[in-house]
Amino acid sequence: MASIVGEVDNTMQDPRRRAPLVTGQHDAASITRSVASIAEIPVDQTPLGWYVGFGISATITAILGFAVFWLLFNGVGVWGVNNPAGWGFAIINFVFWVGIGHAGTLISAILFLFRQHWRTAINRFAEAMTIFAVICAGLFPGIHIGRVWLAFYLFPIPNQMAMWPNFRSPLLWDVFAVGTYFTVSLLFWYVGLIPDLATLRDRATNKWRKLIYGALAMGWTGSMRHWHRYERAYLILAALATPLVLSVHSVVSFDFAIAQLPGWHTTIFPPYFVAGAIFSGFGMVVTLAVPARQWCGLKHIITLRHLENMNKVILATGSMVGYAYAMEFFIAWYSGNSYEQFAFINRAMGPYAWAYWTMVSCNVISPQLFWFKAIRTSVPAMFIVSIFVNIGMWFERFVIVITSLTQDFLPSSWDYYTPTAFDWLTLLGSFGLFFTLFLLFCRFLPMVAIAEVKAIMPGAHGAHGHGHGDEHAEHAPAMEAAR
Repeated sequence: MASIVGEVDNTMQDPRRRAPLVTGQHDAASITRSVASIAEIPVDQTPLGWYVGFGISATITAILGFAVFWLLFNGVGVWGVNNPAGWGFAIINFVFWVGIGHAGTLISAILFLFRQHWRTAINRFAEAMTIFAVICAGLFPGIHIGRVWLAFYLFPIPNQMAMWPNFRSPLLWDVFAVGTYFTVSLLFWYVGLIPDLATLRDRATNKWRKLIYGALAMGWTGSMRHWHRYERAYLILAALATPLVLSVHSVVSFDFAIAQLPGWHTTIFPPYFVAGAIFSGFGMVVTLAVPARQWCGLKHIITLRHLENMNKVILATGSMVGYAYAMEFFIAWYSGNSYEQFAFINRAMGPYAWAYWTMVSCNVISPQLFWFKAIRTSVPAMFIVSIFVNIGMWFERFVIVITSLTQDFLPSSWDYYTPTAFDWLTLLGSFGLFFTLFLLFCRFLPMVAIAEVKAIMPGAHGAHGHGHGDEHAEHAPAMEAAR
């Protein structure tokens, strides 16, 4: 705790000046060593803590495999779904994980287009988080349909029965939206990795590492032409990814908004879902960044300024989500629709009130603590709040899906949804898969964009001094100095 307090004091000495993006006396070479040394550790010298974390997450992933196998062997009856609640944890988890993946694209694409230099320390593992979250999300649409061997019917593939998907269904829109989002995010992540993969290739002492990193670096030499092509490709992908931040979760919200069910049929869902996705995504980035910077020795690169900026985004989007919650009640009252009014009163005072007030406490109340700078810059406090944010956003999806389905128009069809052990095991297993992939990424790839961090250091600008626009002219000498 003393070290945390000292960290705060060192970065806040002069309130008239912004804290630096890279602290300490570092140059291009020391930045390269700080980040690349993590991936360069020989396999037989991997820290014990990484093996412990990987073993736990891999075991939980194995639980996911068992839960999915049991589901395929026995059918969806092993879940808690019933006649009114045909959607259960599978759709809740799908929407949750898609939302988690939004912060990576926002940090990488939108902040890049707005030339926000503070993104450079966190964009790499935020992009990786996006890829892994979408992988987790993609698991659930395939298994919740029951007959998983017919999942290919979701795609417009000509077949012997002349069956085509229903293009008017928002569930099919999800296939294209999430598929496009994953493809563009993967390309964006990989293109950004290429200069750093070349750095690892040039520093590798093991022939297998040199071969693998060399193949992945695609012949990168750091020439002016390569930097020019890289910057243009990165800019184009950022421009493609930016509308996806708005479109993907808007399409996911159409799963609910297009329906006639009370509590779902509302036009506020698209902006509300987008704000909630960014909210939960930034919460997960903070959850990952706090331990990562501590265990990997990257406090001088992922500084309190980065964490505080992310906390400000959490505060802003959390306030938007709270406003959306209030507007839902207002619109239900203003509409004069008795079914809508009952749906929202039932959420707050009905059998699932415990889930609703958990959602409100975590999503609306806890982020308001970030109005106070002492909490906004306290590492333990922000870590706890970020966990509450993720808990609250999962409960938001639970409340939306379950309360509207279990008590709709006809009281004679009402029932109470109770998740089974296999529901919980599938949810837990998805976290195991996510952290397994993230730990592998942290171990074998540079978790911070080395070239981009060096480009925003004061000494990297030299005579150009124009910021990001001249990066292709600034990177090459920095890369040569680092090698």
